[in-house]
Amino acid sequence: MLFDGVSHQIPDPDPDETAEWLAGFDDVVRTEGRTRARYLLMRLLERARQAQVDAPVAVSTPYVNTIPADAEPYFPGDEALERSIRAFVRWNAAVMVVRANMRAEGIGGHLSTYASSAALYEVGFNHFFRGKDGPDGPGTVPGDLVYVQGHASPGIYARAFVEGRLDEADLDRFRTEGDAPGLSSYPHPRLMPGFWEFPTVSMGLGPANAIAQAHLARYLDARGLADTRSSRIWSFVGDGEFDEPETMALLGLAGREHLDNCTMVVNCNLQRLDGPVRGDGKVIQELESTLRGAGWNVIKVVWGRGWDELLAADVDGVLLARMGETVDGEFQYLSTQPGAVIRERFFGPDPRLAALVAHLSDAELQALPRGGHDYGKLYAAYRAAVEHEGAPTAILAKTIKGWTLGPDIEARNATHQIKKMTPAQLRTLRDRLSLGDVLPDDALEAHLPPYVRPAPGSPEAAYLAERRRALGGPLPRRVVRAAPLPAPRPEAFADLLAGSGTQAVSTTMAFARLLRNLVRDPGIGRRVVPIVSDEARTFGLEAIISEVAIYAPDGQRYTPVDAGLALHYEERADGQVLQEGLSEAAAGGAFTAAATSYATWGEALVPCYLLYSMFSFQRVGDQLWALGDSRGRGFLLGCTAGRTTLNGEGLQHQDGHSLLLASTNPAVVAYDPAFAYEVAVLVEDGIGRMTGPDAEDRFWYLTLYNESYPMPALPADAHEADRVRRGVVDGLYRFAGAPDDLGPGAPSATVLFSGTAWQAAAEARRLLAEGWGVATDLWSATSYQVLRDDALAAERWSRLHPDQPARVPRVAAALAGGTGPVVAVSDSMRAVPDMVARWAGRPWTSLGTDGFGRSDTREVLRRWFETDAAHVALAVLGGLEASGAVAPGTAADAVGRLGIDPDRPPPWQA
Repeated sequence: MLFDGVSHQIPDPDPDETAEWLAGFDDVVRTEGRTRARYLLMRLLERARQAQVDAPVAVSTPYVNTIPADAEPYFPGDEALERSIRAFVRWNAAVMVVRANMRAEGIGGHLSTYASSAALYEVGFNHFFRGKDGPDGPGTVPGDLVYVQGHASPGIYARAFVEGRLDEADLDRFRTEGDAPGLSSYPHPRLMPGFWEFPTVSMGLGPANAIAQAHLARYLDARGLADTRSSRIWSFVGDGEFDEPETMALLGLAGREHLDNCTMVVNCNLQRLDGPVRGDGKVIQELESTLRGAGWNVIKVVWGRGWDELLAADVDGVLLARMGETVDGEFQYLSTQPGAVIRERFFGPDPRLAALVAHLSDAELQALPRGGHDYGKLYAAYRAAVEHEGAPTAILAKTIKGWTLGPDIEARNATHQIKKMTPAQLRTLRDRLSLGDVLPDDALEAHLPPYVRPAPGSPEAAYLAERRRALGGPLPRRVVRAAPLPAPRPEAFADLLAGSGTQAVSTTMAFARLLRNLVRDPGIGRRVVPIVSDEARTFGLEAIISEVAIYAPDGQRYTPVDAGLALHYEERADGQVLQEGLSEAAAGGAFTAAATSYATWGEALVPCYLLYSMFSFQRVGDQLWALGDSRGRGFLLGCTAGRTTLNGEGLQHQDGHSLLLASTNPAVVAYDPAFAYEVAVLVEDGIGRMTGPDAEDRFWYLTLYNESYPMPALPADAHEADRVRRGVVDGLYRFAGAPDDLGPGAPSATVLFSGTAWQAAAEARRLLAEGWGVATDLWSATSYQVLRDDALAAERWSRLHPDQPARVPRVAAALAGGTGPVVAVSDSMRAVPDMVARWAGRPWTSLGTDGFGRSDTREVLRRWFETDAAHVALAVLGGLEASGAVAPGTAADAVGRLGIDPDRPPPWQA
């Protein structure tokens, strides 16, 4: 068994190949040096891996550049000009943050992330990132999709300034957006919809969504919806970001599906926000092992060209061994030290090492570069990445956090939090960037340090413009070019609008039928994207899987066990269903990519992501917040909703709070439908609002239940049907009036229901009429969030226009026609209906499922949570007694008659 000098074992290669390759190994060492021989051996091992030798895969390679110096391609650019351009960008990136914090103490911003990664971005902007200008004009092609590391955003703004896309006034509005458009703190399409494409600063979501985007690109191409073959997805990630599970979540998917359209550039500055990433280890080696194991092609860019001569002279391998044994914390420490300390600490322990660098001065030792700052090394890595086929590529580039910012900032543990620079520090930065000609000392003495950029017509300005022109225009840039989609045919919704007669149906199954109808629709069917995370059968999608199949890039290379059945499991290379395994993160990434396809790829889609409601906003709320930031459009279906409907699942799976969490996301339109026709109305309305000529950048959340009951039909009368349709969309409508046989003098009340709670409401209506002569009307509250948004808007308008008649919230106007108390019941927490309680204008009581879940029958659980018909009736009687509408003692008598235990502790305390 061979060893790579770092502690990772490398597998024994094929014996015949080993003998052939190693026969002249000693000669290679003598004639070409140990470094060259080492590279030959590394290639042998790679060949053994690719041949799938029956042995473990090599998890890591020596701590040197993957591409040897003699294999680097010719660099086609003008490195001197590019270094000059990079200096302008670096300066403005730092000064923008400094000026912002001089104007407003504590406004924030980051200096060090972009300082470490400037070369990583510039080699891409000047040679690889393709823009959106095509043969048919500006903004006509998707180009490359670049996921910028969030904390590096100042550098992207600075480059846009140097290019002339932004001016000084724009830079001076960095992080000042409250009263006018400014530059958002991080990449935010919601705030800068013409500039940023992808939000990334919530760590882990950038790489996950980038991989999902590459996945969707292949899906769109395989189904003939968009030609994405010329586009590459670039994801810039920090090494510490791999601590986030989302970063890791989709690595295997990228490897399995051979996403060679995806390149991940990992900025390995060896530091998290507060200190070393792997102070006692080697994060580059760790990441290489992880990525290679997941099926990625890995290219390491560890050392700059100043090390090439030393590695070539390392005939004994002592330098290679020293590089391998030195941990990251020590490298970080050495980054802050003068050359004499580097000579003593790194090279001094071995006389052979000391002899290797005896000809170098201390200053030259201190200047030995890391690979992530070396343009030639990075160009070689990027070119190898774009030329690699069959697997995604990760480039692990070693850098120094805060590079060029001076000794007070570079590689310090506090570097991420530093927002300001003193005049002396600014002079150091200017000198290191060789900008003395354009930034004399007196310019730095001004109250605010100045911005600078190449003069019009200068070689730098001309080169900058030519490079982006050759690559298809500026980036980042977000362009919306998708045409509106036709509305689905009415036949798609007819089944649900007609009701189910006496057949018991759940809203989950009703939606599954609707989804199948939509997939078959001749107008938009091909653009409907069903997405699940391995729960398709639970949600009734067997028929869709059999009909349009699951997307699998390699097709179905096996015979499924249910092949002979009408409803069988089918995978195809052009399948329509995205089945993302047991991973809400992967399915959420697919949903995000599909929901933003109208802008990213210029092709509008209707993604429908079905998942357990419990795992929606609770598990991937951060991802859904980023979806809102991305201006995503689609349907999120919270299946098996409610805290009593999934009755056998108990505490872990029962959802009573997703609607409350959904209400915190400003991009969500959340509904809790009770009936199949409500589902149909909401989906039809949502499709029109997200794909029509005035499309809204929002996504719809619908709860769906697994409890079956006969579904009523939409009223046949056209006027009544229109009233109900408007009420369903607006959040509230009268479902049933009070019983007619109680007479005009009967005490009255109103019960609002949502979802499956309609059954308790209807039974309570009967109990109240028969047992106490109470006339109760029933209202379906399809969305308390929509009602609350309307009420807040009305309240705000009235507050800001005190000289005008006050506007009446929709919920207040609807309930004003009735009398008596209002009781709102749902299978969610009481805080959900309570969102509109203060606008009801009548006494209000909410009943809900506060507390942890339990496993039992639905009847028992609803009695436990006090949301069954008996408790609804008692709440109505209590409200009537409080207002004097019924005799004193009525409610106390009802407690006994309804079999309610008044001394039981509340469920939320159990």
